[in-house]
Amino acid sequence: MAGGGRSLAETPTWSVATVTTVLVAICFMVERSIHRLGGWLVKTKRKPLLAALEKIKEELMLLGLISLILSLSSRWISDFCVKSSVYSSRFYPCSQKDYESDEKSLNFSSFSRVHTPHYHLHLADQRQPLVINPCNKGQEPFVSYESLEQLHRLLFVLGVTHVLYCCLTILLAMIKIYSWKTWEMEAHSKLITNRPDGMRRNVVFRRQSTFVLSHASHPWIKNRVLIWVLCFLRQFFRSVMKADYTALRLGFITNHRLRLTYDFHSYMVRTMEDEFKEIVGISWELWGYAIICMFFNLHGLNFYFWISWIPAILILLLGTKLQHVMARLAMENVVDPVVGTQLKPHDALFWFDKPQLLLWLIHFISFQI
Repeated sequence: MAGGGRSLAETPTWSVATVTTVLVAICFMVERSIHRLGGWLVKTKRKPLLAALEKIKEELMLLGLISLILSLSSRWISDFCVKSSVYSSRFYPCSQKDYESDEKSLNFSSFSRVHTPHYHLHLADQRQPLVINPCNKGQEPFVSYESLEQLHRLLFVLGVTHVLYCCLTILLAMIKIYSWKTWEMEAHSKLITNRPDGMRRNVVFRRQSTFVLSHASHPWIKNRVLIWVLCFLRQFFRSVMKADYTALRLGFITNHRLRLTYDFHSYMVRTMEDEFKEIVGISWELWGYAIICMFFNLHGLNFYFWISWIPAILILLLGTKLQHVMARLAMENVVDPVVGTQLKPHDALFWFDKPQLLLWLIHFISFQI
């Protein structure tokens, strides 16, 4: 029972059995929930979401493997010694003054407990380190046992938090998309089949003219600089409106030569499911980014303070870009003398002609947050 407390052999069997039961029950509930969710996705034929679930399971397995390796190798890593001269105070996340101030505050907070019986009972045990330094004089552990335990918790929280943020992002996106279902049903209800084709065509493209008027009527639109200022301000006051959805729906149907009764809303839901499997999980690039952040977390740089602004800046940049895409789409509309105003969506509206870049930025934002 030296400094670390009771060993497993000295612990009552009922307490060990209780802790084991709780852990097994929690893990079993999580595993069964994931299994049932996968069965429901197979039954409903949602292959993209099933692929995303498989990526989440792979992420959890990776985190479990990291946890297992750290648990088994932490003692061996902490026994690996290097010369004390290798360590430089420049590469510490906190300066020596920070440590001294923390020690003073700790001593002040514990002053009132010095004379209590409980404090005197365990004073000797508290002074003994939980893990004895195995290194000789002039040497230090490459990474201490306590540091490995903290790293263990940090990596686990990092992975789980990222998966939860990805799920929350797609959940909010799904809620938003399903709120547009009424617009799709209204578009179908207004397609009166007994009207002549010319009358139906005029009704259809009049809605696209409303979209163009909404996004391209401001005088700043024609200026290359002011249009970005306008789009930046618009993201705070307008989201996807009914005219936007209807115009994009009709533009998609027209460009792909589909029937006007095509269910565009179901297509958007399927597309969102396909994109979800791309943003869930942590790629090797993001793991590399996390390692770089750990390396440059030096005292005096305030590194984490500055990179904490990256998600906010990227979110505002993405919102501005999406508004800019809508504005350019409205300005580049094609006026046909036969059918009227037509929208022509194309990849050139996005950065480097790659709409997938926006999806990758959303993935990075969810990881950075």
